[in-house]
Amino acid sequence: MTFFEKFIKTSRYDRPHGILLLLYPCIWGLYLVTQNIADVLVLCIIFLIGACGMRSLGCIWNDLKDKKFDYKVERTKDRLIAQGKLTKVQIISFMTINLLIGIFPLFFIPFKAILISFFAVPLIIIYPYMKRITWYPQLWLGITFNWGVIVGYNSISNNFFSLEMLIMYIGCILWTLAYDTVYGFQDIKDDKKIGIKSTSIKFKKYFKLFLLICYLISFTCLSLSFLLMDSHVLIIFFMAFLLSIITIKIYKIDLHSNGECHKFFIFNSYCGLIITITLFYFN
Repeated sequence: MTFFEKFIKTSRYDRPHGILLLLYPCIWGLYLVTQNIADVLVLCIIFLIGACGMRSLGCIWNDLKDKKFDYKVERTKDRLIAQGKLTKVQIISFMTINLLIGIFPLFFIPFKAILISFFAVPLIIIYPYMKRITWYPQLWLGITFNWGVIVGYNSISNNFFSLEMLIMYIGCILWTLAYDTVYGFQDIKDDKKIGIKSTSIKFKKYFKLFLLICYLISFTCLSLSFLLMDSHVLIIFFMAFLLSIITIKIYKIDLHSNGECHKFFIFNSYCGLIITITLFYFN
């Protein structure tokens, strides 16, 4: 395997849905300031580049801290870091390249947004340890993964804070909590043996109710933030439509099937894409 192939696989560039799920909150944060997203299309592309680097950097950091766990989990046992197939120089090189890609947006956003971006660093560093100490690592991921709402908002807003920004941030956190809980069901058997904690294990007995509550609160918050911006009524219609589809999928999903759990996770990426396209179209 070449250096480039190792870089792509370790950085998860062959699995882009995580990048998109990191990007959407950034774009939605921009929307809270300017409903005409087309006016800041260049900034959206810049955030896409940054999302590529930061998501990949986070994956490598997580793999480094979890390599002893990953080796014992069926889904992750073949990761290059878990297998010990990367040298320290390669790992440092991969992290450095992704860091440079990830900080690209910092050259195009105001100082206050840069400052807010740095507050996410401790969240990223701490994340791998959360599964060791709390049943809610997915909640921590939601807090970390959706920091882009705040950064995006402050990239073009004269204000640090607004009610609609807070409501959207909460909605995005609950969204991540829900889809990553389903994602975690892929590893639930191995996680129990190893002693890793997760909301997948915590709410296993009534997972469908937990997921429905998370999605209901999430989409209600997102819709409310759009309503506060006097968004087009069809945006709210699309939100309700997506929520109804998700509800049906939750009812039908077999959490014992890793394939179904993974497909459900990917579906959330498509939901984010539909919401984003809707915001572009109905400005």
